[in-house]
Amino acid sequence: MKIINPATEEVIREVQEDTKQTLTAKFSLLKQAQPDWNSIPLPKRIEVLKKFSALLERDIEQLANTLTSEVGKPLQQSRNEINGARTRIKWLTENAARFLSDEKMAEDGSMSEWISYEPLGVVCNISAWNYPYLVGVNVFVPALIAGNAVLYKPSEYATLTGLSIENLLREAGVPSNVFQVGIGGKDTGEVLLGLPFNGYFFTGSYKTGKYIYEKVSAKMVPCQCELGGKDPVYIADDISDIKSVAAGTADGAFYNNGQSCCAVERIYVHEKIYDQYVDEFAKEVKSWKVGEPKEDGVYIGPLTRKDQLAVVDRQVGEAVQGGAKVLTGGKRIERKGYYFEPTVLVNVNHKMSVMREESFGPIIGIMKVKNDQEAIALMNDTEYGLTSSVYSSSEERAKKILSNIDSGTGYWNCCDRVSAAVPWSGRKNSGIGATLSHAGIRAFTKPKAYHLRKP
Repeated sequence: MKIINPATEEVIREVQEDTKQTLTAKFSLLKQAQPDWNSIPLPKRIEVLKKFSALLERDIEQLANTLTSEVGKPLQQSRNEINGARTRIKWLTENAARFLSDEKMAEDGSMSEWISYEPLGVVCNISAWNYPYLVGVNVFVPALIAGNAVLYKPSEYATLTGLSIENLLREAGVPSNVFQVGIGGKDTGEVLLGLPFNGYFFTGSYKTGKYIYEKVSAKMVPCQCELGGKDPVYIADDISDIKSVAAGTADGAFYNNGQSCCAVERIYVHEKIYDQYVDEFAKEVKSWKVGEPKEDGVYIGPLTRKDQLAVVDRQVGEAVQGGAKVLTGGKRIERKGYYFEPTVLVNVNHKMSVMREESFGPIIGIMKVKNDQEAIALMNDTEYGLTSSVYSSSEERAKKILSNIDSGTGYWNCCDRVSAAVPWSGRKNSGIGATLSHAGIRAFTKPKAYHLRKP
């Protein structure tokens, strides 16, 4: 399998893909090793994952360079991702014992009732390329802490990063037969779906997630899917600083080239401030440096996947044909690599794919609305339900709007952020299950109830 640099289209390296035989062998090793890993006291497992975090800090420059080379994100954004992963690991390791320890629920005379949290066993993590460290640690860190063995399949677009993760986990003290990496693309994933894992955890598109969920359903094991989004933002008319809000929401839409599941993908602006907001938004986007992702100051690099160029090209073309206006950008950049101009569209509507289908690229549609009620209706007019955001000077107003939006996360005066302290979950086509928080730690366990009567 060839690893291609999306900024130059050059082959970085070739790696050997796994086969059905090698994946079956890896699963057998994991199954044999898992009980011994689970027998290690929880505090010691936690210390191993803390050491992994320290190794990420030690090697951050090398790891960031590898990540940028294979996915194309600007180098500083790669550093930010690794540091963000360390922040999540810190919360998970500091809180794991609290949520994995046995709990006494009731006691009445000689009878006491307890819950213990046992590991699922051997879990399969089919991960994503856009944030391989962040979406990876959401799964394999709490899974390992809880006593599971893990088969980790990095995206074929983040293979080298996946191998780096494996090496550092082993150096940190995770036995080689407790964490194995499966290398390859669709065929590798298909083999994994046929193996008898005790749980599946997938991050990626709705189409693939739905296929995995249906494929493994007969096994009656947990299957969590963190899928895409068409995340809306509403800018109310009472905001105090239009320029800063425009800059913040532009960053939310275009950070990592818009290749984030929780990126801002639709913007609705109250008609009273629409013109000023759009003007400031376009100015912000035009100020960014586009170029080779390892150059200083570059904010927009190439898309990771060549195929996505056609998707954003089609969405822009359809919108323009339907009456939309391009304020800036609108086309591919003629140079080596998978580059597309950061694009701002106005005069859009919900008949256009740019306002309905996930873009996962550097394009955004901005739509004028008359009031909060119209904003709520449009924000809910989607098959997705990952995040939604409201910018307003009034917390009460924002909470009222967000309470009427069917999404797993609500933001007030912020967007495109994730915290390990609260659940990360989607609704509708944005997925099922939760990672992070106490819910995401216990997702890798099966609770057992104990009814204990003293003689």
